[in-house]
Amino acid sequence: MTGINPEVQLNHTPGHVKHDGHNMTGFVIFLCSESVIFLAFFAGYAVLKLTAPQWLPDGVDGLDVRMPLINSVVLVSSSFVAYGAELCLHARKLWRFRAVWLLTMAMGSYFVYGQYIEWSELSFSLSSGVFGGLFYLLTGFHGLHVITGVLLMGLMLIRSFKPGNYDKGEMGVASVSLFWHFVDVIWILLFLLIYVWQ
Repeated sequence: MTGINPEVQLNHTPGHVKHDGHNMTGFVIFLCSESVIFLAFFAGYAVLKLTAPQWLPDGVDGLDVRMPLINSVVLVSSSFVAYGAELCLHARKLWRFRAVWLLTMAMGSYFVYGQYIEWSELSFSLSSGVFGGLFYLLTGFHGLHVITGVLLMGLMLIRSFKPGNYDKGEMGVASVSLFWHFVDVIWILLFLLIYVWQ
């Protein structure tokens, strides 16, 4: 007779026990790989800015910081809101969790909308030299992550209505929340790189 808890699921490999911690470790490794991609973009941006004979496109003196700053405050604040939603879920206050989680989704959606408005008012395009290409690549790639995060939150919100969904843990919400914090930290670095360092 073995001492393994019968409620612990076994993988197909005999003797290998499946733990939620292993899944979270895999997700953290995924986020590390994503951070390497972003850091490579950041390094490329810095090198090109320091070495380009003409950085800004013709007729562009700099970027307006007001709207991106408002978007930044909303996005960074949404991390604290997401954390509040997690606390509600831990306390098993499901309706409060859903309301706060939905607020986080709304804040992320506002950020995406604000970025769309900013793009529509810019006087340069993707083909406007190195700066134009890198600006749209970096902000667009990050925006794609924000959209992904909002969609994943929507999936977690739908799953919260499934009876017994959290009987075996809250890894789905914890993973999406961690992804959201990651996206926010990346945006802070991106904001400093593009809008502050002009």
